[in-house]
Amino acid sequence: MAATLLGQPSFCCVRTPKYAPFRGGSSPKRSSELHLGFSSSQFGGTRISSGLRLKSLAQPVVAPVQPIVARRICPFTGKKANRANRVSFSNHKTKKLQFVNLQYKRVWWEAGKRYLKLRLSTKALKTIEKNGLDAVAKKAGIDLRKE
Repeated sequence: MAATLLGQPSFCCVRTPKYAPFRGGSSPKRSSELHLGFSSSQFGGTRISSGLRLKSLAQPVVAPVQPIVARRICPFTGKKANRANRVSFSNHKTKKLQFVNLQYKRVWWEAGKRYLKLRLSTKALKTIEKNGLDAVAKKAGIDLRKE
């Protein structure tokens, strides 16, 4: 096991316990860190000498762009998923979500003289049929000209 890491010889001759007992101080460290100046890498416990310095990347790491996903919330009524329990025959309860009944619907907008394709809950659809699209949108604070 006399492997080398980036041209540096590894010290495999010294056997130390994996973790030193914690006796106070700032933080518990590995006994190999305390005695030999080694630290363990994240890749399979390979020991890296403390004398070896790895260059950090000068450019910041940018998170990947998330795709735009339609949220499961009705814009007109504000309804969203409800947390509930799924109860089995043995009365074992597990968490589940009860989602809103959202539908894509083409709705005629009288003031704009055109159809709007909206994703709304069935409750909002009943409210629109009763009160009218303009009244429901105004109450929800939605500008229909953008859609």
